[in-house]
Amino acid sequence: MKPMPITEADLQGYVDGLLPEERLEEVAAYLESNPDEAERLRTYRHQNQALHLLFDPVLDEPVPARLSARPSTSWELLQRYAAILIVAVFAGAGGWYLHGAAQSSSVTWIASAAGSVTRVDAPLMMARRAAVAHAVYTPDPRRPVEVGADQEEALVRWLSKRIGADVRAPKLAPLGYELIGGRLLPGQSGPVAQFMYHDGAGQRLTLYVSTDQVQNKDTGFRFAQEGTVNVFYWIDGKFGYALSGSIDRGELARIANTVYEQLDKPAK
Repeated sequence: MKPMPITEADLQGYVDGLLPEERLEEVAAYLESNPDEAERLRTYRHQNQALHLLFDPVLDEPVPARLSARPSTSWELLQRYAAILIVAVFAGAGGWYLHGAAQSSSVTWIASAAGSVTRVDAPLMMARRAAVAHAVYTPDPRRPVEVGADQEEALVRWLSKRIGADVRAPKLAPLGYELIGGRLLPGQSGPVAQFMYHDGAGQRLTLYVSTDQVQNKDTGFRFAQEGTVNVFYWIDGKFGYALSGSIDRGELARIANTVYEQLDKPAK
């Protein structure tokens, strides 16, 4: 009997762990002979892991009373339906509006699940993108970076050229962290750079470097948390920096201070 062809549904089921055992073996054999597809599915799996890392802690949070309570009047029910409609409109049409607004203002406006609109500053949005990028790439044991630390000079030149500004990889060896390498990432309206480090225990940190900012006003250190990922971020001239890691806040602050001191000095 001729084997059934491998479909996209099979591949997505493989990523989600939903295939029956006999089909699982067929898909695994297919991926062995199709390394590009195997790499694509590996990326999907890492994205799933990142989403769980960031948002699983939310599952343990209590439901707000205002959301769990049943509407007492038809007017309250109508308000909820209106909120859902507003979120749908923002989701369907708001993306490009926000894309343009973020380039002309230092804030971004986003819709909440309750239908309200929240003001979020651009540096915080950068920190959130950095946290997601950290969660996506640090779990990868085989290819966490595009260019390794053994080609550091070429990596720095390439990233500098792509983002249009001279970037540097801070030296964190005195703090116990060695450079693994780096990669290019998409930002809000242009490319950004990511450097990755690890310590002897395998703990990984990432430094997100962006010129994709809507303001050049310097800021002090700010702290954000996305799931289990802690982030210290700041703006320094035309650069935005975000240091991310699933480590103690105080330890991350100490490393962020070292990064700031190094990058604040002219390159030798």
